[in-house]
Amino acid sequence: MTAHNITTVTLYRPTGPQELALVRDSGYKKWPPRLPEQPIFYPVTNAEYAIQIARDWNVAASGAGYVTRFEVNKSFMDKYPIETVGGAIHTEWWIPAEDVELMNENIVGEIEVIHSFTA
Repeated sequence: MTAHNITTVTLYRPTGPQELALVRDSGYKKWPPRLPEQPIFYPVTNAEYAIQIARDWNVAASGAGYVTRFEVNKSFMDKYPIETVGGAIHTEWWIPAEDVELMNENIVGEIEVIHSFTA
């Protein structure tokens, strides 16, 4: 019997090697602050969409792409609507850069790498 955990929300984040190195440096506990040209943090709602981005965009941009999965307290994520940015699976949250540290404080457990792709 499995219990469904409704206190957290599962987020997926496609990422490149530089961002992943910063996550690793944190002990897989938090995301780095956004850069000035990154006003929004975009975790996505499903692995399929995250795989598309990591494989098709991150690999082309930096030679490698990774899909991460992490849990965030539902009470925090409820503040952010899910945005659809393409097809039915292309759904993501738009978390303002200034809220990333608050999101980090609401991560439950560790950020895990679930897929990796290289050129």
